[in-house]
Amino acid sequence: MTKAAEELKRCRKWIEGALEHSGDTHTFADIVEALSIGKMQLWAASDGCHITEIQRYPKKKVLHGFLAGGKLDQLVDMQSDMFEWGKAQGCVAASIAGRKGWERVLKSSGWNPLHTVLTKEFKNGQ
Repeated sequence: MTKAAEELKRCRKWIEGALEHSGDTHTFADIVEALSIGKMQLWAASDGCHITEIQRYPKKKVLHGFLAGGKLDQLVDMQSDMFEWGKAQGCVAASIAGRKGWERVLKSSGWNPLHTVLTKEFKNGQ
């Protein structure tokens, strides 16, 4: 087993936990596939992990935090390494999608709310 595969296996519980709050958009297998083709990136630490992806817009590239799980202080401490990598890839900003509590946690790190995302599931023709 490769080092990357070992890290992914070790982080699986955090990834699956985050997926439970992601609006049922991906499975763990989907994440594994995206990582294997380089569409997403795994950032693993001793007590947590992030999954990122680069979003390309017509005017800029953004490093987007898609999933995170583990100890909160560990997750916040990981930002600088991810940002440096994102800058090296041509990203000019970072974004995250997450639960409302992230806004409070990340405010002291310079994060600001930009959008509110609302969802509505279509059920029974509604």
